[in-house]
Amino acid sequence: MTIMKEENDFLPNMGITNWRRRTVVSVLRAWREVEGLARHAISHDIRPSVPRDDIPLLLEQMKKCLESKGGEVTQRAHTADLGRIYLKLNEAGRTKFLKLLAEEFAPDNAKVVDLAETYLKAKNNNEKLRLEIAIRNALTTPRSVILRQFTALPDGFKFLINMRADLLPVIGDDISLKGLEHDLKSILFSWFDIGLLDMREITWESPAALLEKLIEYEAVHSVTSWDDLKNRLDEDRRVFAFFHNKMPLEPLIFVHVALVEGMSDNIQRLLDVKSPVTELDKADTAIFYSISNAQKGLVGISFGNFLIKRVVGVLTSEMKNVKNFATLSPIPTFCNWLDTQLADKDSKLLNGSDKELLKLLATSWHKDNKTSEKLKPLLLRLCAHYLLNEKKSGKPLDPVCNFHLSNGARLERINWLGDVSEKGLKQSAGMMVNYYYKLSDIDENHEGFMSNGKIVAAKQVKGYL
Repeated sequence: MTIMKEENDFLPNMGITNWRRRTVVSVLRAWREVEGLARHAISHDIRPSVPRDDIPLLLEQMKKCLESKGGEVTQRAHTADLGRIYLKLNEAGRTKFLKLLAEEFAPDNAKVVDLAETYLKAKNNNEKLRLEIAIRNALTTPRSVILRQFTALPDGFKFLINMRADLLPVIGDDISLKGLEHDLKSILFSWFDIGLLDMREITWESPAALLEKLIEYEAVHSVTSWDDLKNRLDEDRRVFAFFHNKMPLEPLIFVHVALVEGMSDNIQRLLDVKSPVTELDKADTAIFYSISNAQKGLVGISFGNFLIKRVVGVLTSEMKNVKNFATLSPIPTFCNWLDTQLADKDSKLLNGSDKELLKLLATSWHKDNKTSEKLKPLLLRLCAHYLLNEKKSGKPLDPVCNFHLSNGARLERINWLGDVSEKGLKQSAGMMVNYYYKLSDIDENHEGFMSNGKIVAAKQVKGYL
């Protein structure tokens, strides 16, 4: 069966995005040569939803990946065929696949316990060392052995990243799936160490396929057109991304930077395609206005802080007049938190009149100056409280706030009506935040925040309280 026929046979029914569809096709084509090595491929016998009758076949294919018969070439072929099975599955089928892999190829707990008990009774160091090695080997799960084999296949890393992206939403409280996720994350973490990544600038002259991904992966402010993208790549704009040599055309994370005069306070004005281009010799500030993780399967493997520092280094060396580095950031969880306060009958932050006033948020309040001015002092107070005081495990509830403060930034300014898009109004009540990176204070701010949760904020922000 050819790759093209496979695409026609099952891809239309997979319930996946067009971009994921193209990734699947790319991986299938990359594995075409490896596929030819598998003499007894069974992937076409397993149906997309993996009904009960197909589970023994799937289990058989997983076990083949652990067999040593035939050497490495045959083993890679079995692994490629297992991957092709996974790519054919629908959402329900992928969940069953992951559950089977997690449960049937977990560590041998009885063996680990037995070795641990023997270790406690060991009488000399040589015996203890032997048992330590044996315990480590026993804790190396069969499923992790299978997963690591994908790293030897073309586009195998992208496959594992997508598999983890599929896994994260379905884990819940399932212990076996948590174990599988740990194995996957450990493999990816070891390969995607910051020292193995390359930072590259993306420009309008970059390959069209890469520019398409810039549009597809943008998670903060959607790119509405090619003109919009071209504006974000103009001479007073910069886009930098981290890449891995195993995925040279797949950005891992990217940041958009605007070179401006002064500190920007409104995203609509900043992204207006009709706005004049800033003269570079007059630009004194670099505004980081969007940081997007391009690979959902790499969540929890942080690159953003390193990317910002690398970009600051590049801009500092190239543009001597740019002295200030700040963000124009959303507050993505503010309105969700505000809803909990509105629902709390005993809220200490809101009285009855406050709650009545906040009902105006359900209207087009931002278009009416009188209504907007009524809401302004209340929302600024609540937003400042949320960013400075609402915490979980000693860290700010808002993930963007936590990210920048942990990097050593200062909470500089809350911008009223900084984002009046539908998304901005829904998430942040139209407000945005400037986090300021003062180069001489970054390390001290970082240490204070990480050691005791100290938040460095400007007087204006504290004044709203």
